[in-house]
Amino acid sequence: MKNNFTISIQHKSDIPKYQQIVNSINDAISKKNIEVGDLLPSVNSICKAHKISRDTIFKAYSILKENGVIDSVPNKGYYVASDTRKILLVLDTFKAYKEVLYHSFTNNLPDNIITDIQFHHYNIDNFKTIINNSVGKYYKYVVMGFDHASVPEVLTKINTEKLLLIDWNICASEGCNYIFQDFGKAFGDVLNEAVNLFKKYKEVKFLYPTFTNHPIESVQYFERFCKEEKIKYQILTNPKDFIIEKHTAYISVSDRVLGSFLEQCREKDYEPGVDVGFLSYNETPMKKFIYKGITVVSTDFKELGTKAAEFINQDKRMQYYVPTKLTIRESL
Repeated sequence: MKNNFTISIQHKSDIPKYQQIVNSINDAISKKNIEVGDLLPSVNSICKAHKISRDTIFKAYSILKENGVIDSVPNKGYYVASDTRKILLVLDTFKAYKEVLYHSFTNNLPDNIITDIQFHHYNIDNFKTIINNSVGKYYKYVVMGFDHASVPEVLTKINTEKLLLIDWNICASEGCNYIFQDFGKAFGDVLNEAVNLFKKYKEVKFLYPTFTNHPIESVQYFERFCKEEKIKYQILTNPKDFIIEKHTAYISVSDRVLGSFLEQCREKDYEPGVDVGFLSYNETPMKKFIYKGITVVSTDFKELGTKAAEFINQDKRMQYYVPTKLTIRESL
């Protein structure tokens, strides 16, 4: 065991003592204060130094052993078996643009990082189960939250320094680590950037289905934009009411609606970008190839993944907003 490594225990901390031991060892490995083959403090020495129970220490060492970080030899004790660390990535659903995020994230991590990915599907029971079952088992946590009153309380079970919230500024606590996109003002700025394209049409309709989990801020900034620019507008919440009309532009947060739009264009012989317009939310690899290209408003999911990997690789605070931009193609 190297002389510069000690296990740190804060008795007044809200973090369970076994988790503090796990964190101390994981952090020491990541900083190369201890390396593969180095012996760890004995159970008895930790008990004596910190006045904590043997069960607490055994629980911490069992978690690390289960994750393959440490191992033990009879009569010799515990030692560092691997510098491999596991992290948990929790997303809402797995869509095409989330795949961009995921690959950008994992491709920017070193080989000794293993990523477990799980999906909550906006179900609070799923979310609770994922978080409760993961506490103490991972080096760091990257979590995409959602709008539910119970989410903040669930997240308190994770050490704030080990937790990164991504995508939506919802249920975030003061001083937390985050990488967010701006669904409000940044979206409004994009609409202003495209104002001349929207004014080609007699009306603009925002399709915001009741089943969507897209933040309502986008609708609010859409209404403000239309009123300021004196553009006739309508908000549609029932997809069954979506029947395209000539000289109308549409904004949609759902790719299912995009499919319906293109089908109706074919049936009515409407030319996207001429007879009708369409602005789609969230870039995917295929939207530049669909028809003659779909105009999109999107954050940079590749950058979001890269910045999240930076949080894993570096022990520093992360608070960052990924820019939102407009990509103009033939559909508008």
